[in-house]
Amino acid sequence: MTGERPGLYEMLDDRFRTGRCMNGDEALEVLYTGCRWAEGPIYLPAWRQVVWSDIPNDRMLRWDEETGTVSVFRHSAGHTNGNTLDCQGRLITCEQGNRRVTRTEHDGTITVLADRWKGKRLNSPNDAAVKSDGSIWFSDPDFGITSDYEGYRALSEIGSNNVYRIDPATGEVRLVADCFGAPNGLVFSHDEQQLFVSDTRAGFIRVFDVHEDGTLSEGKVFAEAEARKAARFDNLRFDDAGRLWAAAMGDGVHCYDPDGTLIGRLNVPEAVANISWGGAKRNRLFIAAETSLYSVVMGVTGTHPTGPGRRPWL
Repeated sequence: MTGERPGLYEMLDDRFRTGRCMNGDEALEVLYTGCRWAEGPIYLPAWRQVVWSDIPNDRMLRWDEETGTVSVFRHSAGHTNGNTLDCQGRLITCEQGNRRVTRTEHDGTITVLADRWKGKRLNSPNDAAVKSDGSIWFSDPDFGITSDYEGYRALSEIGSNNVYRIDPATGEVRLVADCFGAPNGLVFSHDEQQLFVSDTRAGFIRVFDVHEDGTLSEGKVFAEAEARKAARFDNLRFDDAGRLWAAAMGDGVHCYDPDGTLIGRLNVPEAVANISWGGAKRNRLFIAAETSLYSVVMGVTGTHPTGPGRRPWL
């Protein structure tokens, strides 16, 4: 059954309705427009702000929840892409142009966490996920080195597009998964026993079992992008019912039941690159799509990207 509620919400399975996924705002709110390509929104609870990336303009922007104002957070930012928070609430950023993963300390200084693997420069880190043990996992496709639009054109020193893990104690960068066309968004399951990774070029979301030693299983396909509107997967987020929400570019935001069924969509007027939960109740979905930052207050609650059990962190 489809089309029960035209507009923002599109139900493909009754679980989208019974799970309160359609309870919320009737329309998207435009928080800002004027980016060249918006990505990487992350809600900062301590400041009640959203920071996100405008990659081609080489800047990070900041939206203030209290006032609704937008300002520049960082300019000449290294063509940043994905952002997340670590276990101490510090900003973790993937810098495509600088080809590195960094951490912004509480005093505003920047620490480089990873820029090489086995002595070779990374391609262009794209998205990161932090496990509750403090390890940082990140994807490294070649989007930032294929042209000068989102970084600086260069040859890959590694020769492949992979997923890596940064050890929290030693800082060692370890390759944990390869065989990707272009790994992009990644997120841990609630119990941190699985890692979900989108492959933009292959059109898949793959899921891997996470072993105690920080290695991954071979992985399998969790979801496949449909041909409709040239859907391609970008970043991923979970809600507290275990549903996976995926930025699907020209096909809006997809919602998957834990069994892998696509149960509904959010229709967005621009191609959706990244999504993130935020707000005081973590029921506000922030959507970075092409030129704009949107939000919608929903009837479901998102989980914080870091922490045991993926519990909300307020």
